[in-house]
Amino acid sequence: MLGPADIRRLAEQLGIRPTKTLGQNFVIDPNTVRRIVRVSGVGPADTVLEIGPGLGSLTLALLPEVAAVTAVEIDPVLAGALPATVAAHAPEAAARLQVIEADALRLRPEDLPAAPSALVANLPYNVAVPVLLHALETFPTLRTALVMVQAEVADRLAAPPGSRVYGIPSVKARWYAEVSRAGAIGRLVFWPAPRVDSALVLLRRRPTPDADRAAVFAVIDAAFAQRRKTLRAALAGWAGSPGAAEALLRAAGVDPAARGEALDIDDFVRIAAAHSLPR
Repeated sequence: MLGPADIRRLAEQLGIRPTKTLGQNFVIDPNTVRRIVRVSGVGPADTVLEIGPGLGSLTLALLPEVAAVTAVEIDPVLAGALPATVAAHAPEAAARLQVIEADALRLRPEDLPAAPSALVANLPYNVAVPVLLHALETFPTLRTALVMVQAEVADRLAAPPGSRVYGIPSVKARWYAEVSRAGAIGRLVFWPAPRVDSALVLLRRRPTPDADRAAVFAVIDAAFAQRRKTLRAALAGWAGSPGAAEALLRAAGVDPAARGEALDIDDFVRIAAAHSLPR
């Protein structure tokens, strides 16, 4: 396990200064990474995808518990150093680690040595939602995901319909999974300490709706583009006119006077389906 002194020594050896551009805040508390692994529920049968392993704190906590870890790191210096860090601190587990230097937003199944069953990651906060949605779409073998994100983002991802912070991330995440907040993380477990609070979000894969994802996501984007407008008005451009939007909404069993934040993923699926019918 890496403590604060280990993290700073490694960073100094590598000439690493955490950058805001890459959203780098390294976890320096061993108890926090142990907690993340415990809450994730991963076990000996799991092949874990870790995005943004940084200096390796979470990687070292995962390796003794799972079959394998594929760590995807965009920073070439960090990617190059991780195998040596694991070899030094957990030599018995080094063979179970595969490190890939890549942008997680461009990751494809053929880039990984094996299909992952779980995602466990301290996601870079500046791209957390796009990375999470891309991983869920790209790797249908993921049955669970536990990610650490900015607390505000966690609230949005886990928000139910009708909540003040329910929006595009909330609905799109529910296309793939049941989503829940899984605990708060203090600022002082990071180096450097971020200016925002953090939280864990747990996602459990659910059956994907039998619908065209792109079509459904287009409805979601349109519905939340102007939050204060009724769906009749918000979907007018997408449907062709306010009247067409109202007809589609009524066909889908949705009140045209409702707003996007009142709808769940199944409502958006029905609206997209109504739009695809011959008229």
